[in-house]
Amino acid sequence: MPITHTQSSTRAFLLLVSLSYSHARSTLAAQRQRNPLPTIALLKPGIRGPCPSASLKTHAPELVRITRANAIQLGQSAASSSPISISGLSHLFRRGNPIQSGRRKFLRRASEGAADPPIRIGWDIHRMEENGLPLTIGGIEVPFEKGTVAHSDGDVLYHSLTDAILGAIGMPDIGQLFPDNDPRWKGAASHVFMSEAHRLMTERGYQIGNVDITLILQKPKVKDIKPAMAENIVKLLKTHPSRVNIKARTHENVDSVGEVRALACHAVVLLEKV
Repeated sequence: MPITHTQSSTRAFLLLVSLSYSHARSTLAAQRQRNPLPTIALLKPGIRGPCPSASLKTHAPELVRITRANAIQLGQSAASSSPISISGLSHLFRRGNPIQSGRRKFLRRASEGAADPPIRIGWDIHRMEENGLPLTIGGIEVPFEKGTVAHSDGDVLYHSLTDAILGAIGMPDIGQLFPDNDPRWKGAASHVFMSEAHRLMTERGYQIGNVDITLILQKPKVKDIKPAMAENIVKLLKTHPSRVNIKARTHENVDSVGEVRALACHAVVLLEKV
């Protein structure tokens, strides 16, 4: 069957497209050989920034070429979708750069088999009554018309902080270790619980990285005794004063705390491997 003029033109057009595509691929391959592009590891949980793939082959096997899209994700501005060279990201890999410092720290911790630093929250609340126990907060007895209702001394600060430490080392909560139906802890001073939590923490090779306390109570005001409470925490946990912070706020006259029928405390603890 004879080939028509239309068929001939179509074949010529397809041949031209094929040759153009092959030429484009060859040109791109040659450019990559002359100026090879680096690779980076896909960001995965535990990896805090872009890292050279050679250092992370065992941690992140999925590798991708750096393109303008990747650069945008890394906070770099870009104008097109064409590949870019490492020069545009060179500042990320200079010594002293925060990302580089984080990379070195991650690789060191990964090689040691270390997990992320444990950070946990503790919380406690106690009722307040006129015939309650002496009001004790952070190991300080506070003169006030009401006291706490509790099995031990009802120190909400020590209780919440103890729970945060126990949680950070994977231990049961304070209610399981020191149950309120055990007569041994009837009226016990809460620094005993804190000391035991500190012992368990050091046994596991940790020390205090940071302690942040938020007391929530309508009355009494604790502004003047916060330094004394912080000093008690520093002594019990054998840490530095700069690592302990205590804040206090009211409950805006809302609910039991705001109506001075209770007081509460939140504690956040960050531990460090010794």
